[in-house]
Amino acid sequence: MDSIKLQKYFSDCGILSRRAAEEEIKQGKVTVNGERAFLGMRIFPDVDVVVYKGARVLAQSKEKLYILLNKPRGIVTTLSDEKGRPTVLSLISGLGARVYPVGRLDIDSDGLLLLTNDGALTNKLTHPRHKIPKIYNVTVKGEVTEGALTLLSSPLVIDGYKIQPVKVEIIKKEPSQTILKMTLYEGRNRQIRKMCPSQTSR
Repeated sequence: MDSIKLQKYFSDCGILSRRAAEEEIKQGKVTVNGERAFLGMRIFPDVDVVVYKGARVLAQSKEKLYILLNKPRGIVTTLSDEKGRPTVLSLISGLGARVYPVGRLDIDSDGLLLLTNDGALTNKLTHPRHKIPKIYNVTVKGEVTEGALTLLSSPLVIDGYKIQPVKVEIIKKEPSQTILKMTLYEGRNRQIRKMCPSQTSR
């Protein structure tokens, strides 16, 4: 029986990406056999008891599941919600296996969302180093000028962090609104809404 890194075990179980698991381990939220885990720790999956936030982490079925969900507005992209709001998992109840969303769409957004138990794929799709584009159609109020387009395409600073440049194109102009195509290679929390707070309507 071979040992594996603890963060890989989380990824294999479909709980967290390796990167996210590393952060949770650093913050002391993981124990192994009753002892606080540490970064770089290796475990024997069939022997060691891994606990995360009070719940044991168990290996999932080797069968990989991939679900494409057209998430409507009013649904939160999370496994559970402390406010009792409906989650994406409530739309696929009765699946018989644990899956989790790859990336997020906020409660006021709708669109295509992937849910899976494939940790390796999740890491490949979400980690910025892989440069997988995330494409959004964004409806904003009023006209978007060339100056605004240039600004939106620049490396803006949001919440003290300089984001990677976003490719912004105008898809359609209407009298009261403009539809933009925005291509991102990273996904900061509510990034698009924070990029254009005075104009974004969707």
